[in-house]
Amino acid sequence: MVRLFDKIDPGDHIITVGDYVDRGEKSADVLRWLMAQQTANPDRITCLLGNHEVMMLEFLDDPSEKGARWLHHGGLQTLASFGVRGANELMKPDELIAVRDRFRAALPTGLEDWVRSLPKHWSSGNLWVVHAAADPAVAMSEQGNRALLWGSSTFLNVPRTDGIWVAHGHTVIEPPEQKNSRISVDTGAYHSGRLTAARCLPNGEVYFIQATHG
Repeated sequence: MVRLFDKIDPGDHIITVGDYVDRGEKSADVLRWLMAQQTANPDRITCLLGNHEVMMLEFLDDPSEKGARWLHHGGLQTLASFGVRGANELMKPDELIAVRDRFRAALPTGLEDWVRSLPKHWSSGNLWVVHAAADPAVAMSEQGNRALLWGSSTFLNVPRTDGIWVAHGHTVIEPPEQKNSRISVDTGAYHSGRLTAARCLPNGEVYFIQATHG
């Protein structure tokens, strides 16, 4: 991530598309670094909310009901990155609440509030940036959280007819592509070692920038 940021023109506005947690062993480092960068450069960096951040917040709000799902989808790695170990998906409700309390105590000051404040989309002209998807049959101003954060069954194969381009992550696509009203940038960095950005120019040209692990 640091390498990719270094490859981006200092004058560009950076929009990150979520899923900063549950994807590898360094979720805590990713959150700390992004929060510091965005807080120091609020006019240059916009961080969007992803569905994995939603699951993490649900765990913080209601661990007895929502905890097992998050732990199953990468939450155990995120907890470990903050030094919270010993959790498992089969814990009883009171045990999950105790883990939640340890996790919240381990979070840096302001981090939970920062994650809760993250927007679900960003737009400029005919470009919208979201985490997961946008229903092509629905106006962008009317998109629901389900599509924005978790996806839409028609998003990947039905182009929009309103001239809007939607840049997104969430669904791993290799190589990244500009197709059917979509700009897809998720190249599965947590397992591929390749993190991708799309540079979208005012004339409509798009090209991709990548950084690799190691």
